[in-house]
Amino acid sequence: MADGFLTQEHVQSYGRYAGEPTTEQLARFFYLDDNDKLLVGRHRGDHNRLGFALQLGTVRFLGTFLADPTDVPGIVAAYVAAQLSIEADSLTRYSEREPTHNEHVAEIRQAYAYKNFGEQPEHFRLVRWLYGRAWLSDERPSVLFDLATAWLVERKVLLPGPTVLARLVIQVRDRANKRLYSVLSGLADEDQRRKLERLLLIETDTRHTTLDRLRKAPTRISGAELVRALNRLREVRALGAGSFDLSGVPLGRVDALARVAVSIKAQAIYRMPEHRRVATLVAFARKLEATATDDALDLFDRLVSDLVSRSQGAERRERMRTIKDLDAAALALRDACELLLDPGLGDATNLGELRAQVFARTAEQDLQQAVARVGEIARPPEEDHQKELLRRWQTARAFLPDLLAAIDFQGTEAAEPVLEALDCLKGIDWKGRKSIDDAPISVVSSGWQRLAVDDNGKVDRKAFSLGVLEALQDTLKRRDIYVSPSERYADPRAKLLSGEAWEAARPGVLRALELPDSPGEYLQEVGERLDTAYRRTAENLPDKADVTIDPKGKGRDALDISRLDELEEPASLVDLRNTLGGMLPQVDLPELLLEMHERTGFADAFTHVAEGGHRVEDLHKSVCAVLVAEACNVGLEPLVEPGDAALTRSRLSWVAQNYFRADTLTEANARLVDAQAGIQLTGVWGGGELASVDGLRFVVPVRTINAGPNPKYFGRGRGITYLNYVSDKSTGFHGMVVPGTLRDSLFVLDGLLENQTSLEPVEVTSDSASYSDVIFGLFALLGYQFSPRLADAGEARFWRMDRSADYGPLNGISRNKIKVDLIHENWDELLRVAGSLKLGTVTASEFVRTLQAGSRTSTIAAAIAEVGRIAKSLSLLSYVDDEAHRRRILVQLNRHEKRHELSRKIFHGQRGEVRKRYREGQEDQLGALGLAVNAVCLFNSLYLDESVRHLKEEGEQTTDEDLARVSPLARGHVRVLGRYHFTLDNSVVEGGLRPLRDPEGLDEHEFPLADSGKSLL
Repeated sequence: MADGFLTQEHVQSYGRYAGEPTTEQLARFFYLDDNDKLLVGRHRGDHNRLGFALQLGTVRFLGTFLADPTDVPGIVAAYVAAQLSIEADSLTRYSEREPTHNEHVAEIRQAYAYKNFGEQPEHFRLVRWLYGRAWLSDERPSVLFDLATAWLVERKVLLPGPTVLARLVIQVRDRANKRLYSVLSGLADEDQRRKLERLLLIETDTRHTTLDRLRKAPTRISGAELVRALNRLREVRALGAGSFDLSGVPLGRVDALARVAVSIKAQAIYRMPEHRRVATLVAFARKLEATATDDALDLFDRLVSDLVSRSQGAERRERMRTIKDLDAAALALRDACELLLDPGLGDATNLGELRAQVFARTAEQDLQQAVARVGEIARPPEEDHQKELLRRWQTARAFLPDLLAAIDFQGTEAAEPVLEALDCLKGIDWKGRKSIDDAPISVVSSGWQRLAVDDNGKVDRKAFSLGVLEALQDTLKRRDIYVSPSERYADPRAKLLSGEAWEAARPGVLRALELPDSPGEYLQEVGERLDTAYRRTAENLPDKADVTIDPKGKGRDALDISRLDELEEPASLVDLRNTLGGMLPQVDLPELLLEMHERTGFADAFTHVAEGGHRVEDLHKSVCAVLVAEACNVGLEPLVEPGDAALTRSRLSWVAQNYFRADTLTEANARLVDAQAGIQLTGVWGGGELASVDGLRFVVPVRTINAGPNPKYFGRGRGITYLNYVSDKSTGFHGMVVPGTLRDSLFVLDGLLENQTSLEPVEVTSDSASYSDVIFGLFALLGYQFSPRLADAGEARFWRMDRSADYGPLNGISRNKIKVDLIHENWDELLRVAGSLKLGTVTASEFVRTLQAGSRTSTIAAAIAEVGRIAKSLSLLSYVDDEAHRRRILVQLNRHEKRHELSRKIFHGQRGEVRKRYREGQEDQLGALGLAVNAVCLFNSLYLDESVRHLKEEGEQTTDEDLARVSPLARGHVRVLGRYHFTLDNSVVEGGLRPLRDPEGLDEHEFPLADSGKSLL
């Protein structure tokens, strides 16, 4: 059907009151001004005046008139009646005479210029507006339907029936899609079409198509695998996608088509109409060229890191094996040197006598052997792996020529020496002589220079090549060297707003970030704040027994902050936890998910990757089953029920492949987060302004390049970090996968800027870690406060803007001076960076990589660091002066840890290990885990709120102080093991709540809240 995308929720809320309007909505749509009251006053009878006014407010709010104009929420009738000084009960008489309703409708339409749907020119404008949105973005039909509804309401066009508007949306969207398919398919000539079409054919001696093979990213970390990845890149380029001119096509639409080609089976693409099939393959080929480049460079980075790590390990083992020989040689040399340093030797002792005395103590041959042995074993500090890596030269030799030939590296001015070295390597005859003439040896580290250059000045190609590969890896990480086309290794600087685009966006950016156009105004404001913070902290310091300067009495300017004492738990809190925990209903995870869908419709956010309106019966049940499979890490097998069409193996596999992806998980998660934020009890826990970021570690036992080593977390294997963001309401609002344990500070801003929930955190905390001044600076410019927990206050550096200011006891620790001139001179560039990050033209993690310290620190990086030192000093002073602030940070971090414990319980299958090979699969699975945890959090919040209401009705007294220390992350009552059943009680399906349990008579272990929040304070 044309309107098949409409859900029951759409139909029920379209042109009707779905609930009570908010206070803001009442004021916006139902407030009667003088002209409104004048028109209302022309009618006789209170019931007619009230009915007329309600019809007026209803059409403003809903965009249509109700068949029964009295069918309005009581709060609306009371609000309007109060303005007219009329009793709301008089409305009952308004329903007695239907012709009056129609007369009032006609009067309102004429007086306020409301138009019928389909009237020109408004209908033409609507179609043109819809077509523009459908062409520029891949918005789903349901989104376009909602946007079109809002457009009609805003322009006083009376809403048509839901199916009429739905059909228009589908028609316009189909027109935009046909144009897209026509344009993209027209870019390929006949030869390119044949090459693209051959991707869908099954290859000889295999059961897979070329498309299936090219879609598979590398998984092994080896030189041979990198060569295969580079050959894959060459094969993709041979399709000719690089020659397609996509300047007239919205890139978002191209990306959406490419996602379809990556997700669905080749047979499904083959069955598409010709224009759509070719367009899909064109988008796939263009996108895959960038993806294949990134895959090859990811593998190169992991391979070089692996080679260096293995070489360092072998070097350490070799040194441990030879430590006894080194000790013996060192002792022999010590004996000789002791004699040389003996003050009893006179200045007149000649060399012959001295040698005789030395050799009398240590034989000449032994001394020569000791010197030779030390020379063999001892290493300069900069040589910790180079010799061992040279023994692994063949691994690098296998891929180096292909890497240089397949990828065109570009770079900034700072990377020119490395690019020159790469050009030198390209000219090498790998089968010829082993030395290189005119090699730019300065580009490699000093450790490599010693091995690369012999006594005659000749450069060894092996040592030089390995040194260049390490330099290439380093500059790639900082994006001083970049490639194109690419998504992860492109030049982030090119994505910054510039020229006319920046000038057009600048006023809006300044308003959004609340930054002044003048650097002087900014510096004056932050300078006053910093000075006030210093003086307040200095004044309060003598009264703080837990904060001391120079705690060891050694005259050292160091700060020491005592650990916070654990707050005592009053008996009322213990009793409240036990009572509320005993009242929470026990529930299986599948039932919990189904119930949360009934209350939020989160499963409706999962749409087909290729057909936005593709729906099947009981899709929500299939979605919840796949969600359990992914979140519990048990696979689909335990969820299969052959007798239930929604739970067959084929249905679940189809849903998992076509409905689960980053954008649908994000939207579904936003629905859960927003629903939990609307529960009254959650306001006691926090307002959503505070958030924390932390990593959850997972071992990855399968072959993949998207995992890294870290013995502390992964033992002898490899793993990933799920960097996730949690609000002070305990809900998670973003997450991302990081290979191994890369520096979290690279990604900490991404979650805030990509947040799509109603929460608006302004302060972010993190566990103790080494965060640079640049991170603090970017936070400050973007309007956020970064408040990490201090691991060692004594090592913290405080900065001041006024060198002459007297801050009393803080003078000793605040000697560092902010370079305000650097901020002043680069203010325009700082604003441009902040605006680009805010508007999403470049991600924070991409840009931060360019600011990482290399051989030279850029001016913009230094300026951002100066801004960060101001913000960091303000944060440190608040941490020192305000114990409540320190406790807030600790509470939030403990809350985050409790969420991780709940995540571990749910993610119990396969020993809690992630067994996905590719980055996208890992992120989707852990995104499903975060979604399931949020569903549990919403369930607990809902029933805790109901339990508190029940206790108050029973006369029980509760305080906000006690309720604030109750956690919605209880897990004892949620069952995740065993067989999974997807049925709901009818009372829950109809919107009711489960019955609360009676806490009386429960065993101690049956109180899920007993320890769920104890460590929070």
